[in-house]
Amino acid sequence: MAASKPVEPQGGPGIPHWKLALAVGAPLLLGAGAVYLWNRHRSSKRDNQRRTPEGRASPVPSGSSSSQEAGSLPEMTPLEKAQGAKNKGNKYFKAGKYDHAIQCYTEAISLCPPEKKVDLSTFYQNRAAAYEQQQTWKEVVQDCTKAVELNPKYVKALFRRAKAHERLDNKKECLEDVTAVCILEGFQNQNSMLLADKVLKLLGKEKAKDKYKNREPLMPSPQFIKSYFSSFTDDIISQPLHKEEKSDEDKDKEGEAAVVKEKSGYLKAKQYMEEENYDKIISECTREVEAKGKYTAEALLLRATFYLLIGNSAAAKPDLDQVISMEDANVKLRANALIKRGSMYMQQQLPMWSTQDFNMAADIDPQNADVYHHRGQLKILLDQVDEAVADFDECIRLRPDSALAQAQKCFALYRKAYTGSNPLQIKAAMKGFEDVIKKFPKCAEGYALYAQALTDQQQFGKADEMYDQCIELEPDNATTYVHKGLLQLQWKQDLDKGLDLISKAIEIDNKCDFAYETMGTIEVQRGNLDKAIDMFNKAINLAKSEMEMAHLYSLCDAAYAQTEVAKKYGLKPPTL
Repeated sequence: MAASKPVEPQGGPGIPHWKLALAVGAPLLLGAGAVYLWNRHRSSKRDNQRRTPEGRASPVPSGSSSSQEAGSLPEMTPLEKAQGAKNKGNKYFKAGKYDHAIQCYTEAISLCPPEKKVDLSTFYQNRAAAYEQQQTWKEVVQDCTKAVELNPKYVKALFRRAKAHERLDNKKECLEDVTAVCILEGFQNQNSMLLADKVLKLLGKEKAKDKYKNREPLMPSPQFIKSYFSSFTDDIISQPLHKEEKSDEDKDKEGEAAVVKEKSGYLKAKQYMEEENYDKIISECTREVEAKGKYTAEALLLRATFYLLIGNSAAAKPDLDQVISMEDANVKLRANALIKRGSMYMQQQLPMWSTQDFNMAADIDPQNADVYHHRGQLKILLDQVDEAVADFDECIRLRPDSALAQAQKCFALYRKAYTGSNPLQIKAAMKGFEDVIKKFPKCAEGYALYAQALTDQQQFGKADEMYDQCIELEPDNATTYVHKGLLQLQWKQDLDKGLDLISKAIEIDNKCDFAYETMGTIEVQRGNLDKAIDMFNKAINLAKSEMEMAHLYSLCDAAYAQTEVAKKYGLKPPTL
């Protein structure tokens, strides 16, 4: 499970990612430091007010007793008559007699002078509340729309209409209304925030399902592919060609790509691997499989791996299934196929199936360090930190020189200490990072994970130094530039430097979806919504899984909803 982004536990931080594209405020780098969030205090003070009709919308003037004869009653104005009908409707509403309440609110609407817009909007909103109790959602939408037309910033009516749109499966309209509510309430109401989060996730999943199924396969950058393969140490298919697999003429040549000795599609694919000519690998593997050649199992696994890299899990799964079922195949091939299928299941949010595959891999190849390394990452995602640490320990026992496993073990221990607010354990974990980078000074991942922990601890200067070490070791790793850019925003509020670093990441790797996502988030916070949407769309086209694409659509839809709200109501949250 090679990660291009930091690992976050499932259900970890309670603030949903879509708020990146909605809320702004005091900067806070959350969790492992992957995402720059803007914190908002929440309050549920207003929640109960929305379930009942409103009382007086404006004071009803009373006649002066000094100007009236004793025992006589003043003549009621049209507004007073309307208020009276509304008050009667409120009594019926509280008694659960919604038909009678609707009749009274209808009377109030007909009696109210049209110039009394605020009062009239209240009567429509009250009738909508009664319709809501009867679950007649179209009528709720109609009356709330009337209320909003009369009073464009009427939070109760907007939220009630949003809920009705949700019931009618009008997700786009629901999102626009709840976005307006969130902005008007300053992102302080839990109910509206939860509804926004819910509808954004539904929209994201819906759009991603269609888009991902019909997307054009896209090969990741060479840097990403090399990083992916570097996370495996017992992977036969990623090893260089052996001497016996090269031509005699080529054996004595150094520094040149191998020339394949026999007409094998698999060996040709391996040659293309060494040349970083990745686009030709799948077709050569297919040639080996169709010929039922000597390396059929290896070709199936290599083809499946590249299907996964281009985001075609549907094509990868049959190949992985076939390798796993080959009892006469090299056990390391089968274990590697199980690791990759397990990682695929985790991307598809199928943790039980994922766990089963990793456990099976450990059963058939208990001395394979890769199994424990990648299962440890799975356990971090499932927030099973103790089990993750045990797996990393086993990986380290089998491969004491595994710097990556040792760094990720430290990160797992740090996450446990951080979420548990245990200062002594945090201190021990931070010392563990120091030991790792001292023992493995060439391990860029060690510096990167330590930098994230240092950022959490507000040790910004030292975190910046760690990112500089990463860049020195891996100058073509775009993700490091993104993290360093985010650090500048939190540490120094240096927007220009932060954007320069993220732009540098895109220059290094124009297929770095994380860079486009982060740039889009920042543009939302700057109020550049059109540019933000453009960045999110670029990230969507580069998404490596349907789940990742759904998340990106949520961010994009949140930004788009803001543009619509700005046009309709002139509402925008404060910007940087």
